[in-house]
Amino acid sequence: MATSYLTPEQDSKLRRWERWNRNYFLFAFVALVITLVFSSQLGLSSGDDWGSLGIILVALVAPIIVLQLRLACPACGKKIGWQAKLMAPDQCNHCNTFLRAKSVSS
Repeated sequence: MATSYLTPEQDSKLRRWERWNRNYFLFAFVALVITLVFSSQLGLSSGDDWGSLGIILVALVAPIIVLQLRLACPACGKKIGWQAKLMAPDQCNHCNTFLRAKSVSS
């Protein structure tokens, strides 16, 4: 199967996903660090009970999972899922499309 490139519209859609994913990851990371560092001062946890802190942790991590599972190859529609980490992979494993728009200078 021949490899191809994304159209500029498909590329912008993928870059939008990467931007959302990166920005939410940074927000969640900072929020998790602040929450964990100050959880006892905020009254969120004690030595024995993680009730409300556990809910906050799940609420911050669940969108990361949802964002990962929503990513699909713009060319073939196949879910990429966990193949992507923070950014989209270089190539779709299903249709071998390069997940970058072809450069106009090439």
